[in-house]
Amino acid sequence: MRGCVGSGDRMVRVLIGIIALLVGLALRGTIGTGWAYVADIVGAIALLTGLAGYCPLYAVLGVRTCGRPA
Repeated sequence: MRGCVGSGDRMVRVLIGIIALLVGLALRGTIGTGWAYVADIVGAIALLTGLAGYCPLYAVLGVRTCGRPA
C-alpha cells in the first residue's frame, strides 16, 4: 500500500478531522446524537486518512496529491 496523499492534503485532513470530532462532541448535548455521529464519522475518516497518508477513494480514482510515483 503506497501513499497517495501529499503533505499539504494530509495537514488539511488532520485539521478537518480534529475540528469535525470537536463539533461532534459539541453537538451531543444540543441538537441530538444523529448529527453528532455524522460529524464523528467524517472526522474519524479525515483524521485516519490524514495520519496514514493513504486514501482508498483516491486509490480507486487514481488521484495522487503526493507528486509523481517513484
